[in-house]
Amino acid sequence: MAQVSTRTGASPDTIRYYERIGLLPPPDRTSGAHRRYGDAAVDRLRFIRGAQRLGLQLAEIRDLLAVRDTGTCPCEPAETLLRRHIEEIDAEVARLTALRAELVTMVEGIRADDCVDPEPGTWCPPPDPREGGD
Repeated sequence: MAQVSTRTGASPDTIRYYERIGLLPPPDRTSGAHRRYGDAAVDRLRFIRGAQRLGLQLAEIRDLLAVRDTGTCPCEPAETLLRRHIEEIDAEVARLTALRAELVTMVEGIRADDCVDPEPGTWCPPPDPREGGD
């Protein structure tokens, strides 16, 4: 197992976990019950690790592997998954961009020269009665 771990960057515990959840088929065993992995297992582990780096969840990877195991090219389902993840990333970037803009506005609104101490237990100074606040 150490050789497969070194070749794929997956820890032995991770490899055993992938076996338990069905992502990696059980390997052949030696007479001493040691696991023996072939090149197909290394290829599969590299596929799994690469898909994880792209942000795919293990359930999604399982679906792609099921298609791949039929001998059919998994490109179409992979494209669908990846496009969905691109949309999710774009939405998160938009959310973070809006958050950044809000923070910049808050920082720019802070003036150190006329900062009023906040009321105890609050973050904000008391409302200025001249501004007609509540």
